[in-house]
Amino acid sequence: MNPLFQTKPVDRLLAEASEGGEHALKRVLGPLNLIALGVGAVIGAGIFVITGAAAAQFAGPAIALSFVLAGIGSALAGLCYAELASMIPVSGSAYTYAYASLGELIAWIIGWDLVLEYAFSAATVASGWSANLVSLLADFGVHLPAAFTDTPMNHAIFNVPAFLIVCVVTAILVVGVRESANVNVIVVFIKVGTVMTFVVVATAFLVRNPGIAQANWTPFIPPNTGHFGEYGWSGIARGAATIFFAYIGFDAVSTAAQEARNPQRDMPIGLLGSLAICTLLYLLVAATLTGVVHYSRLNVAAPVAVAIDATGVKWGSLLIKAGTLAGLSTVMLTTLLGQSRIFFVMSKDGLLPPWVGVIHPRFRTPWISSIVVGLFIATFAGLLPITILGDLVSIGTLFAFIIVCAGVWILRHKRPDLERPFRTPAVPFVPLAGIAVSLLLMASLSFDTWLRLIIWLIIGQAIYFGYSRYHSSSAS
Repeated sequence: MNPLFQTKPVDRLLAEASEGGEHALKRVLGPLNLIALGVGAVIGAGIFVITGAAAAQFAGPAIALSFVLAGIGSALAGLCYAELASMIPVSGSAYTYAYASLGELIAWIIGWDLVLEYAFSAATVASGWSANLVSLLADFGVHLPAAFTDTPMNHAIFNVPAFLIVCVVTAILVVGVRESANVNVIVVFIKVGTVMTFVVVATAFLVRNPGIAQANWTPFIPPNTGHFGEYGWSGIARGAATIFFAYIGFDAVSTAAQEARNPQRDMPIGLLGSLAICTLLYLLVAATLTGVVHYSRLNVAAPVAVAIDATGVKWGSLLIKAGTLAGLSTVMLTTLLGQSRIFFVMSKDGLLPPWVGVIHPRFRTPWISSIVVGLFIATFAGLLPITILGDLVSIGTLFAFIIVCAGVWILRHKRPDLERPFRTPAVPFVPLAGIAVSLLLMASLSFDTWLRLIIWLIIGQAIYFGYSRYHSSSAS
């Protein structure tokens, strides 16, 4: 067999999953931790920012239908993730599944691609966290120096708050995944409570003012302007591709498989449970947001704050900003955890240097990898405005979804004998439908986004053929 496409035996993956001792990850996460991990990764910049922009530019009140379409694509991929995560409970997410089904080269490509999803997503979120902190402090009369709250490309010196928050989150992850998970559960409850507070306040306002709701929701699907993606049904599809960023993160649950107490049972619960909760919250927010404020006014940095101001609830703006900070913090926590765990597994396979996979003797976490990744992302967030990386994160994640869906179908044929605690229903329809929806959404992204993805993958291939293939455990 060509070594580039040599697969990693599933039996070997399962043996690695059962390893113990001081060089193994701790199995301390239960279903509540995993659901919170998924919700913490998903609910963040998407629900607080992108919903308004997509409604204003593409779909109008029908942005709720865009969430349904994006949710269907995520659910199809989620069903495939659930089967693979319960069958192969090893950290590494789509990278591990690709190694088991499609071979080493494809696994490397998807592992390198996942950096777009996790690392660049964390850098983007750190910049958003900084902007919200500056806005919240300004409400209390505290004004941070502009030179240290933005990036050099925006005529500042360095984004200090963005740098510092990534360092703090990295320190929490180094101390231990149990501590990280407990912090995450607490903050996720705060975040979901904030979202539900907005929904309740906005719903009460709409009940008292049915005329405003009717005016803002009419027409529910604004007529197309004559250009693809500008309202109408094509606008709903374009909106789905844009707000897909809001669904990114639920697959971070699968990167914690080696730290789950009962992964065969709990991984599907964590994956599908977090996806269901987030979809419901998104639909509620989209409906109430466009009911309180006309969609044409929502193309702003903080649309939810604009809407709650419109209800006349004065304390709402402060609450939303504080909730946004909590929400973005948990996104960084889960994406940084996911990134370090993927690098941990790639190091064990020899595709990255051994120091990447070193486990701290006391905390039992991949501490060197976490610190290096954290400092890289913190510097990135401090120096660069991450305005173009939202689409890069989306295209990287959609690519991973395609690999996972294909992996389920391939392993059903190659290894029908494997125990599958959770089975994806209606194979091959569900995997093929997941691939089709992901390709549709990728096709709607710009040429520049595709070009950046290709350049990123070329850099990854240079690393693979320069180092990884010669140090791979499969080559020994």
